[in-house]
Amino acid sequence: MAGMLFPSGDPAADRRASYAETMAHLGDMDAAIDVLSGALEIAPGWAAGWFRLGEFHDLVGDGDAAVTAWGRAMTLDPTDPFGAGLKRDLARAVPLVDTMPPAFVELLFDQYAPRFETSLVEKLDYRGPDEIMSALSVAGPDRVERALDLGCGTGLMGERLRGISGWLEGCDLSARMLAEAEAKGIYDRLEKRDIGALDLGGAPFDLIVAADVFAYLGALERVVGWCAGMLAPGGRLAFTVEKADTGVVLRESRRFAHGPDYIARLLADAGCAHVTIKDCVVRLDRGAPIASLCVVATGLEASRNAGEEDRASLPA
Repeated sequence: MAGMLFPSGDPAADRRASYAETMAHLGDMDAAIDVLSGALEIAPGWAAGWFRLGEFHDLVGDGDAAVTAWGRAMTLDPTDPFGAGLKRDLARAVPLVDTMPPAFVELLFDQYAPRFETSLVEKLDYRGPDEIMSALSVAGPDRVERALDLGCGTGLMGERLRGISGWLEGCDLSARMLAEAEAKGIYDRLEKRDIGALDLGGAPFDLIVAADVFAYLGALERVVGWCAGMLAPGGRLAFTVEKADTGVVLRESRRFAHGPDYIARLLADAGCAHVTIKDCVVRLDRGAPIASLCVVATGLEASRNAGEEDRASLPA
């Protein structure tokens, strides 16, 4: 209910919006749409209100009106913190976006942070960290000097990595999630970063992990390329994704799923070797298991070492 959570700033418009929510709750969607449309006549620059109007139209099956309202919300706030672009493209049935707006992801998890672990573990039976640690126990090594927890959230994955890492770093887009992680005292360093726009630089990592993170990115070429570039020789990249039949698919949940063909091709293009892709289930959705993939890829140690030797042989 973006319209209710983010007031317009005009008391008259907000009162109308509150009444519209009541009508929607009672099932009178025609009245809800009419009243909220009136609120937007008073506050036409209210992006959250236009997003909510799009949701109302979508609920009654008026896809064209929903797309128009969501387009207005995006025009008013191009950072798209409510994910209007995702809703618009799902309604069109021909998704155009290949990633999620960082502002949407940040807002989503800032709001979710206080109840994140309770909801994810107790209600959704989340076991992404277990799947990754099980895969790493087979792939090895038993211990690494430097590990990075991409999209670390509140530190559920970090709790498992701490015991095998000399240095453990975490990064996330949500400041509130990072605050929850910092309170656990398990990371050597935490940083607020958009993992979809990372720059190469700094010391390499022996292990990079992304547990249930790539569902919020869509196209993974950039982030996987970054991971490959930041792995130490022979280092490992491990992650989970929701499973699609092929390619990259935006689902009604506004999460992306990835096909094993896409993942295999992506890792091969990034120069990774010894790739294992295993079917698994990392969480439930409305009680139903979500088919997922657990992936472990190893950097090309021989190729990298050869490249370093070639560079070392060049004249100064």
